[in-house]
Amino acid sequence: MASNTGENDQALRRILDMTRLISLALLGLHFYYFCYTAFVQWKLVSTFSDRILENIFRTGLFTTFNRTKLIALAFLAISLLGAKGKKEEKLSTKTSLIYILIGVTIYFFNRWILSLPAQPVFVSTIYIAVSAIGFMLILSGGTMLSRVIRLKINGQDIFNKENETFPQHEHLIDNEYSINLPARYNLKGKIRKSWINFINPFRGLLVLGSPGSGKSYFVIRHVITQHIWKGFSMFVYDFKYDDLSKITYNTWLKNKDKYKVPPQFYVINFDDLSRTHRCNPLDPAGLIDITDAAEAARTILMGLNREWIKRQGDFFVESPINFLTAIIWFLRKYQDGAFCTLPHVVELMQIEQDKLFTILRTEPEIQAMISPFVSAFINDATQQLEGQIASAQISMARLASHSLYYVLSGNDFTLDINNPDEPKIVCMGNNPQKLLTYGAVLSLYITRLIKLVNKKGKLKSSLIFDEFPTIYLNHMDSLIATARSNKVSTTLGIQDFSQLRKDYGKEQADVIMNITGNIISGQVSGDTAKQLSERFGKIMQDRTSFSINRTDTSISRSKQLDSAIPPSKISSLSSGQFVGMVADNPDQRIELKAFQCEILNDHVALKKEEGGYQNIPMIRKIDDGIVQRNYHQIIQDVQDIVQTEMERLLNDPEMMHLILSK
Repeated sequence: MASNTGENDQALRRILDMTRLISLALLGLHFYYFCYTAFVQWKLVSTFSDRILENIFRTGLFTTFNRTKLIALAFLAISLLGAKGKKEEKLSTKTSLIYILIGVTIYFFNRWILSLPAQPVFVSTIYIAVSAIGFMLILSGGTMLSRVIRLKINGQDIFNKENETFPQHEHLIDNEYSINLPARYNLKGKIRKSWINFINPFRGLLVLGSPGSGKSYFVIRHVITQHIWKGFSMFVYDFKYDDLSKITYNTWLKNKDKYKVPPQFYVINFDDLSRTHRCNPLDPAGLIDITDAAEAARTILMGLNREWIKRQGDFFVESPINFLTAIIWFLRKYQDGAFCTLPHVVELMQIEQDKLFTILRTEPEIQAMISPFVSAFINDATQQLEGQIASAQISMARLASHSLYYVLSGNDFTLDINNPDEPKIVCMGNNPQKLLTYGAVLSLYITRLIKLVNKKGKLKSSLIFDEFPTIYLNHMDSLIATARSNKVSTTLGIQDFSQLRKDYGKEQADVIMNITGNIISGQVSGDTAKQLSERFGKIMQDRTSFSINRTDTSISRSKQLDSAIPPSKISSLSSGQFVGMVADNPDQRIELKAFQCEILNDHVALKKEEGGYQNIPMIRKIDDGIVQRNYHQIIQDVQDIVQTEMERLLNDPEMMHLILSK
């Protein structure tokens, strides 16, 4: 029966059997000739066999002792070439070669047995037995060799690492906005140099990674330093103050000459009042209309009550926001915003309801906002009224801190960091131990800053947020989507997508995750790793499989599309190893956008550089007395506002109807 190769397997098998028989026959002739005396005593000789042996002798087959054995071994080897034994995974080439080596040694190096001083029959028997054993060992080793599975499927690559490697961009692409990180990667077992080129940071940069993965050390610090080298105005949200602020400050010191107009450096820090500037996030110049006040109110209350983010639209969420909006806008309009600061807002919220609603009614623009509260007050709906405003009062009361009041009531600088005439580099520090309080205030700062930055005709600017979910920024997705044309680069650092989803809600978290054009991730796991793996796509990978049955071994090779970077690989990245994807420009194309590499930091140079860093200097000498006087002055300001307005209403008959009383 013909096989798939067109050969006659049965005929081939007969030829191999005949070759093996010839090998045995030659070995038998060798024994017959060199052990003739023993064969005589065994009465295994005859005249006919002697005549045949004499004719064979004339051919020269027995001129040397091992010639016959060597020819017999050659025929045996030929017969083994076509041997097909049942494959076994446990068999190894090494074992087979040991059998063959021992057999060859016994087979060829046993002539000394014939020289033993003993009876010829005994000596011949020993010699024939030993030679036969050697022959059988060679035969067994050769047969075993045919049963060894020589195909090794990724024997040294049990995790399929080499098969999942792919080419990456290896050339530097630099421009006036880019962030360029040197790296190295593995391609089919070879280490190659590469570059991560974020040539368009205005499309957003998302930096992910669990704690210790190297987000700040390998990525964010280079965003700061390279953007300052290239003349960006900058805002840095420093979650663990002053890690990033110190890098920013010292880089600014060395690179002031890179700017046409050297920027000023400002820092907001609520813990060390001698090393912080003061800034009013409710600066009247930035509150153009009542919608700005509403946005500020929403930001501060969402920052103080993070669970409200998922409940926007609820009555008991929107009512406190409207209440706070009315107070902010009243102070904005009162004496042209002379007392429009967050500390004044906090104190004004805490006064008696009859006096508060009375003075708020004097501002026509907020009548619609406060009418539900006034109606509840007049109708003695105390429970409803408390439910509407108490949550806002309680939340805002957490901000009644001497240090917060001091920082928030000053005006050392404005938040328009990319003003061409007065560029700024601003760092704002948080404290993980006071996250809920500081985070809400910083959210307000950042919301006001973004509104001023995202305008046409300004300088290029870089907004960097370390641990972004710890603050609340409404419509961050809109910033990334619209700020590109205004040359605003946004860098968001988060630990995991689930963290963003917990703090911002699923819908907004999904939008932020999907709208960023550049993404780089260290070790993450779970849904984040799965989503990233899908984003990076698939590559063509080799697949090899084999099966063993009773008579044959089947081997198949194929190519198929599979994940370029599977979730399991993203979950097992070491510190400094990153995966990601870059966005390009129409005039600067990058074909190989995805990467999986190790970022190369010059650790010695960075350590030396950090050793020479200067601390952020003292800005002003301050003591508790100054802070206390500022705190009491704000309380006094609010009392004066209430007293002045009440007297004005009492002395004006046309406005006396606005006065409410319990």
